[in-house]
Amino acid sequence: MIDAKEHDYFDDPREGHPDVRTMLKNVSYFFLGNGLIQAAVQVSPAGEGSAMGLIFMNPEKLAPKRASLSFDETLGFSVTMIRLTVQNNVELLPREIRAEWCSALAVPAVRLHWQQSGFQVTEIFYCPNRTEAKLIRKIQLENMNPNKKKLTIHTALPHKKIENILTINSLDKKELCIEYLFDPAEKHVDLNFIDNCHHEQEIARLDEATAKINFHHEMLDRYFLAAKWQLPATISASGIVDASIWQYNREWVRDHSFMAIGLTLSGEFTMAKTLVKRLLNDFVSEDGDCFDSSAKRDPEEVELDQNGTLLYALNTYALWSDDFDLVEEYWSKIVKIAEFPLSDVFRHPQLGLFFNSREYWERHDIHGVTPGIELMYQVFPAIGLQAAAILARKLRKNDLAKKWELEAARIKRTVLTHPVFSLVDERGFIKRRDLAGRAQETIEPANRSILPEGIPLTENIIHYLNPDTSAALPIVYGFIEPDSAIAHTTLNTLEQLWNQCWKIGGYGRYHFSSEADSPGPWPFPSLFLARAYLETGDWEKVWKILKWLDTIPGATSGAWFEMYGPRISPPYAQVGITPWTWGEIIMLAVNQILGVLPEEKSIRLRPRLLSGMTEVEGKLLVRKNYLNLKYKVDQNISKPSFKTNVSILERNDREILIPYVEKDIFVEAIVP
Repeated sequence: MIDAKEHDYFDDPREGHPDVRTMLKNVSYFFLGNGLIQAAVQVSPAGEGSAMGLIFMNPEKLAPKRASLSFDETLGFSVTMIRLTVQNNVELLPREIRAEWCSALAVPAVRLHWQQSGFQVTEIFYCPNRTEAKLIRKIQLENMNPNKKKLTIHTALPHKKIENILTINSLDKKELCIEYLFDPAEKHVDLNFIDNCHHEQEIARLDEATAKINFHHEMLDRYFLAAKWQLPATISASGIVDASIWQYNREWVRDHSFMAIGLTLSGEFTMAKTLVKRLLNDFVSEDGDCFDSSAKRDPEEVELDQNGTLLYALNTYALWSDDFDLVEEYWSKIVKIAEFPLSDVFRHPQLGLFFNSREYWERHDIHGVTPGIELMYQVFPAIGLQAAAILARKLRKNDLAKKWELEAARIKRTVLTHPVFSLVDERGFIKRRDLAGRAQETIEPANRSILPEGIPLTENIIHYLNPDTSAALPIVYGFIEPDSAIAHTTLNTLEQLWNQCWKIGGYGRYHFSSEADSPGPWPFPSLFLARAYLETGDWEKVWKILKWLDTIPGATSGAWFEMYGPRISPPYAQVGITPWTWGEIIMLAVNQILGVLPEEKSIRLRPRLLSGMTEVEGKLLVRKNYLNLKYKVDQNISKPSFKTNVSILERNDREILIPYVEKDIFVEAIVP
């Protein structure tokens, strides 16, 4: 049984230097890494922590923020700042720092600008390649004073200080470079000044192979670049990644599957394969059970969506990369993953839908979740079985393919149309029914005293289960048509989750009254709705969500916290940065806006440019070639027109199907 204390943490953010806190006021974190070294540039302008800090982490070991390799117990991360000492021994520290992603080097890089006492300073941070545990810090100094200045530039890590003395003429510039090397054996980072910073070529070639999208919209371009760069930066060479950085120090098949999809769509096939293989090797039991929170569960507490999610991610990787050798290598385990939810222990005896005492957001019997039929525990198993059927046909396992497709169709039919157990009512999709077919509308914890005080679930109120943002996912993943009445009714119902008991915007993951954590908006569930609204064509709602993301801490770097609210910590962990959000951004850009959906025998293109967008270009790696897209808007037409250098297999008023070919594909489209 899951213990109520499983996710209790005792790293108190009130103890020690303020930099131990993750959610400093208006903070931004820019993540850099290559699998061998992992870093984040912290910019905290409001004075709660160090104005700037360079945070190093061991990519193979998950840990809280205070355990970072560059954290000093006394100075926090300020020890890593550049300090300038001029000839009169006045020490100058960074202030009013402007931070941004820098694409000028054609490598993932962070640029900081600041000035002090007539000196303008630019710092650029990047990893020069993917073969060394190395990060480069390029420092450019410009003397705006009317006379020559002699100064000492120095910085440090907790165990070592370095300095360099130089003279700069008035209106002259000087450049210095620092090299940071992570030693995995010694578990520490070393730093030294080096002669030059010309190491960009290798990673530039790697970056060139990844997806390129130009939305001609500053915010959308920033979001996509930040997601494409930071998702691989936070994953170790062996595929280890925290489900929420500095928060959980744990891993989930569900979260990591969506990360693998994001990597795949952005052209990071090698890293996607590493992550998928790690899930298959280390997070699936011999009987096909998928682990959550790094643990195997009893049947009543299994997250039954995870098997389908992993199969969907594996099929997505295989279709985009054409790596069906991986499918063949792991076929016996793939069969077990597909078959596991079909076990009698999960099956309702009369109708065959799946049930247990766990729900999608991981509440369980301690929180008052009783045996029931959860929407997502039907939808993702069905989606996964469809995906597994495609893989089976590729390996000529046609009997299994037919079996799984029939089972997926039966699940879908029951969910949508059963007279008693359908998971649809006048609200659209509902979250859950009990084993007699009654909608489960509320939960009530059996013993409130074992839960942290201050969360809504311990308050003397009705704790509602509906609505729940997961109800948008059947729209996103094609379980139902986006123009169906169910889709529109569901989204209308989900609007109740916007700004529930807070004033900063955003959607809670479910009704705040049953929140087992702090109430507040969550970015990646909000992106569920953005993607669903893109499918249904409600551009206004999509923009509402995307613009909201630009108003909360993390927008500058595109590294958002898991949620925004008054976290009760301890016993809960501090809120961290959730890589799943980057996967959602990439899927929204590629699957929904560009409308690129590789399928079993062809590629489906269904572009949807948001209101206010006039054009978009994309270059995506599909198998061994590039899919080059150029879309423009013409408001005087009612359906898209396409021009391409390959044959069009099918077309209708929304989309075309084109074949897989062994050459680069070029598609131009005029869209309404």
